[in-house]
Amino acid sequence: MIFYTNYLHELKFDFNESALVVVLERIVADFNFELGDVAVVFGTDDWLLTYNQNYLNHDYFTDIITFDYSTPDLISGDLLISVDRVIDNSVYLNVSRETELSRVCIHGLLHLVGFKDSTEKEKLMMREKENEYLSLLPN
Repeated sequence: MIFYTNYLHELKFDFNESALVVVLERIVADFNFELGDVAVVFGTDDWLLTYNQNYLNHDYFTDIITFDYSTPDLISGDLLISVDRVIDNSVYLNVSRETELSRVCIHGLLHLVGFKDSTEKEKLMMREKENEYLSLLPN
């Protein structure tokens, strides 16, 4: 089950939660996994920075951190998202907040099914998959 929750941040814009869940579930199915529990948690820059520093030893803001609790057949994890980064990135990329939020959620789930983004080649493949799944959402 995919569920959304707010932690220290109220989402100040609408997004089509049910349509995004359908796409996220499709990602899981497309890669032949079963869906366990995936929590999408919305927070602030400072909240997510603490996780970035404490768990990844990174001292910078990020839009998402994915914690993977999956087993070989079952996808489970936490997608921790900075709403502040989503909003700033949407302005920078000239896309709607909903589109950017969807992209970040898709990105996190792609990590859970095995995609990486450490190298330029991996980043390109990740971006292609993000765009593929974003195209499935209603406009």
